[in-house]
Amino acid sequence: MIIKFKKTATVEQIQASKNWLIKKEISFQEIDSDNYTLLLLIGDTSHISIDTVQALEGVAEVRVIQEQYKLASRTFNQYDTIITLDNGVKIGGENFLVMAGPCSVESEEQIIEIAKSVKKSGANVLRGGAFKPRTSPYSFQGMGVEGLKLLEISKKETGLAIVSEIMEASQLKYFENVDILQVGARNMQNFELLKELGKIDKPVLLKRGLSATYQELLMSAEYILAGGNKKVILCERGIRTFETGTRNTLDITAIPYLKMKSHLPVIADPSHAAGLSQYVEPLSMASTVSGANGLIIEVHNDPKNALSDGAQSITPIQFDLLMKKIIKLRKVILDD
Repeated sequence: MIIKFKKTATVEQIQASKNWLIKKEISFQEIDSDNYTLLLLIGDTSHISIDTVQALEGVAEVRVIQEQYKLASRTFNQYDTIITLDNGVKIGGENFLVMAGPCSVESEEQIIEIAKSVKKSGANVLRGGAFKPRTSPYSFQGMGVEGLKLLEISKKETGLAIVSEIMEASQLKYFENVDILQVGARNMQNFELLKELGKIDKPVLLKRGLSATYQELLMSAEYILAGGNKKVILCERGIRTFETGTRNTLDITAIPYLKMKSHLPVIADPSHAAGLSQYVEPLSMASTVSGANGLIIEVHNDPKNALSDGAQSITPIQFDLLMKKIIKLRKVILDD
């Protein structure tokens, strides 16, 4: 439920409504707005009458949000959330974001070479894994803190913002200079981590779990939003189905669905969805046409010898050709 107060509502009237809610043991959040004061009621409000709330002095309108995900809901906020990074890059709305880079940071030479290349092709953000959750305990687990330091060096060299995956709350202290914190598919319902990410003022890229429903993804986003962090980016990265021809199945429907149900930016990850580099281009094009606010693509300068996920990584030359096609496609979409 959302309580919208009149422009003319006094501080005393608004405080009286808050006191009434407190007496009724109803939790609420005050939402920033240029023109109105808004209160979002959290939890079970079935025991209070909408007419009674509407009758409170100073109240202009009362709206009921049916979805469990209140803060993430389009009902709560009809306008697209736009997130601005420190370097001015915008995410959401009509803006289109491209994150590109290797699955794992492997060396200073590797990450800087790729960073310069993807920037030249038009990428906005450099991606690179430092902490890597792997199915096998014998696979490369990433360079850890040293990998983050190499990403920071690349950031200074190129001016690109950086995104990297965080696996647990105890790692937060290492991510001070990381612009976007990625929550991987396996951690989508790591609620303790999500709660901690709700306390920080940094964008969070939240990937959909391998078998997660749309609602489960939005409820995970709600954990972060409820903590006070409004900078959440949703990511469709493919789900596990009966099909074995590809690593996962990219759910294109998720993009328009999530954008209809939520005001949060939605991007697609064609690399993890397919698991094979030859499908990255068509899935990127399909995601763009479907209304995605951006893409996150794995790019490696030597995929055959990559320490992780080389099969799904495209080369810098392939990425450059893809970006040219994406730019043309975006122009058609915006001119339509």
